Amino acid sequence: MKKILGISAFYHDSAAALVVNGEIIAAAQEERFSRDKHTPVFPQQSIKYCLEEGGLVIDELDAIVFYDKPLLKFERLLETYYAFAPKGLISFLKAIPVWLNEKLFLKKLIYDGLKEVGHYDKKKLNLLFSEHHLSHAASAFYPSSYKKAAILTIDGVGEWCTASIGLGENGQISILKEMEFPHSVGLLYSAFTYYLGFTVNSGEYKLMGLAPYGNPNSNDTIRLKKLIESRLVNIKEDGSVWLDQSYFNYATGLRMTKDKKWEKLFGVRRRDPESDLQQIHCDLALAIQQVTEEIVIKMAEEAKRITNEEYLCLAGGVALNCVANGKLFEKKIFKDIYIQPAAGDAGGALGAALAIHFMYFNEERKIDYSYDTMKGAYLGPDYSVKEIQSMNKRVKAVHSYYDNFTELSEKVSSKLSEGNIVGWFQGRMEFGPRALGNRSILGDARIPEMQKKLNLKIKYREGFRPFAPSVLAEKYQEYFDLDRKSPYMLIVSPVKEERRKKLPQNFHDLPLMEKLYIERSDIQAITHLDFSARIQTVHKEINPRYWELINAFNNLTGFGLLVNTSFNVRGEPIVCSPYDAYRCFMSTDMDYLVINNFLYCKNDQPDYENKDKWMVKFRMDNVCPSECRT
Repeated sequence: MKKILGISAFYHDSAAALVVNGEIIAAAQEERFSRDKHTPVFPQQSIKYCLEEGGLVIDELDAIVFYDKPLLKFERLLETYYAFAPKGLISFLKAIPVWLNEKLFLKKLIYDGLKEVGHYDKKKLNLLFSEHHLSHAASAFYPSSYKKAAILTIDGVGEWCTASIGLGENGQISILKEMEFPHSVGLLYSAFTYYLGFTVNSGEYKLMGLAPYGNPNSNDTIRLKKLIESRLVNIKEDGSVWLDQSYFNYATGLRMTKDKKWEKLFGVRRRDPESDLQQIHCDLALAIQQVTEEIVIKMAEEAKRITNEEYLCLAGGVALNCVANGKLFEKKIFKDIYIQPAAGDAGGALGAALAIHFMYFNEERKIDYSYDTMKGAYLGPDYSVKEIQSMNKRVKAVHSYYDNFTELSEKVSSKLSEGNIVGWFQGRMEFGPRALGNRSILGDARIPEMQKKLNLKIKYREGFRPFAPSVLAEKYQEYFDLDRKSPYMLIVSPVKEERRKKLPQNFHDLPLMEKLYIERSDIQAITHLDFSARIQTVHKEINPRYWELINAFNNLTGFGLLVNTSFNVRGEPIVCSPYDAYRCFMSTDMDYLVINNFLYCKNDQPDYENKDKWMVKFRMDNVCPSECRT
């Protein structure tokens, strides 16, 4: 029985994962514990959690594996600066000391970090390193139910590789084809994320959400797309790309783009963060989204061509582009596609551990499951009644406790049907960027004003951002043109024609925010401007409590779906502990909070009208008390 701990750290989205005898025991991102979103620090708290969940200490591990090879990254850094010299001197002078003092001696950083986790014998420690895109490939293939499959990984950059095509067969993975830095689909998309005023490595999903506000038939969108494909990127038939580096600055500079050259090319200045969005920004977002979709489809076609496999596994940060995923499914290049729900760098920790289990230790891979081994992605910590009661006493929370969960579900579904917003906290926390019904904020999708209320009064985020539906797995085809289940909210598909409302003829000429509030369907709150939705199908066998709540709502209203957004406010990670959840609840206009079998009404809470003090605490007091941790 092999016990392997995987780690990702030092770049962004630090995480840890524990695999025992090939089973995924636990996985968590460090940001959830530290409350520092996308934190790159060594994941001490995540490791502690994983070891506690597995009942292990460090000396009992057969291997600890880091998700990429830092020496290869350093080689890429040096060769890139040499190739572009004398350009990039300032960036070089900033980067090299960090590498020399920290990242080049990454083994020591790991050893020192593990000392903070617990005592161990360094002589017994088996520290290994996996290549970045192999970690991504393993994270998708090994949890899948496929004995053999093509594997496609696409992200910004690993060591040298920016995208790869591989073949998984039983316990082995072979990388067949790679694309190398500085040519990268992920970095191309991130460059537009930056140029449109969003934060690189976290704002890409905002860019994806903005794209449907673009006018697909406008001269501007058509012009911008042609400029991207003729001047910035040369797309080959196999999906590989060549980026004209004279327009980019990420290789050796401190920014993503040469801003003045982009302004001259597109006729639009770089948008300042938080400034008003104009139609030209929306059209530019749509243009790069369309280009990205074309590239992903070409890469998938090439994976099919060189492997001739029926199935595809997909991972890497670009695999979180749900719109591109939806287009890929529509093409039916493969019989089926499996996408790792933690497709970004956090999932690399899990993939590295699985790769070592099957490829280093040559353990047998057994496939006797119907979907995957991710356990619904519910791989994080859960909390006992005693721990919740401790939190209740500490914050003097007023609550009701329900012995009968069915009674609680019916009560909450009734509150939702009346237009109330509910924070929903159950069981084990999700691994990956999506809230899947255990750390979620819920609302009634039928209410036209729900999207506005959630964005502006609950999430404190940009009003244009869309929301996703959680729909009963038995009923998703009543609402969406989707021919497969989507338990991880990774596919965007159209809302059924019969549920749509006719748009005014001048729709595309309207200002952005006017477009947003025009009714588009009878499930308005989850219907995006292009009549699409990012769908989570909820399965009774995977998440029985969440399924029971939505089923109770269906019995009451005839609608078997709810709005589901992550349980956090803008700039904060998804909540982890009951204490995090209560603080978020009190700092927003949420009406009710459910933590396992405990129900909290906002109006019953002490000092409930003074949410500002809770907002300050939520943003400034980042460490949850030890009694609120598993």
